[in-house]
Amino acid sequence: MAKPQEKVSFGQRLKQIGMVFKFTAKQDRWFAPLTAAAVLIPLALTVVAVLNWGWLWLPLGILLTMLAVLIVLNLRSNRAMMNAAEGQPGAAASIMENMRGDWRVTPAVSSTTQMDMVHLVIGRPGVILLAEGNPQRVRGLLGQEKRRLAKVIGTAPLYDYVIGVDEGELPIRKLRMTLMRLPRNLSGKDVNSLDKRLKALTARPQLPKGAIPKNMRPTRGQFRQTRGR
Repeated sequence: MAKPQEKVSFGQRLKQIGMVFKFTAKQDRWFAPLTAAAVLIPLALTVVAVLNWGWLWLPLGILLTMLAVLIVLNLRSNRAMMNAAEGQPGAAASIMENMRGDWRVTPAVSSTTQMDMVHLVIGRPGVILLAEGNPQRVRGLLGQEKRRLAKVIGTAPLYDYVIGVDEGELPIRKLRMTLMRLPRNLSGKDVNSLDKRLKALTARPQLPKGAIPKNMRPTRGQFRQTRGR
């Protein structure tokens, strides 16, 4: 049975917001000036409203100030996180796992020892492959995965993207918006059915290409036993 979601106390929530503030201020030089503007402008308007129409406008002004600060925090923190994630291995899968909506993410269904990897995403648009790493190597991985998936996805649409900043690649900061704009080609039942078929296909773990580590190599006796079967 799934564990019930733990409730976050008010103190923990404030601590989380404080951590986001510190992280965003460190990563984004415009965050502090924009936050100051989000505080000063509504407060100035509140003072004018209170002087002209009475104290009833004070609670509304405070709420508007808090809302403006939260909007700035949300927008700038997302931008800061995208900037920090750019170039980090596995960042695309991490972003997809935290996206709202019904997205089924399998990180690194195919990879190499050079940290090139392809992530599998299943959602209402269809099947999506996200590749991170050296463009030449990951395009080869993408081709292999597309051929492998074509056997089981049927008529479901298949999209593939190479994450990067060069021409023909998808910047990681545009990943969410790009996928959210894809057409909804599948129903919820289609997504569930497709997810089951692809889980069966990807159940066997794949070793990255390259030399096999010594501690994973079979002994000569094990190799003879395998050949004799």
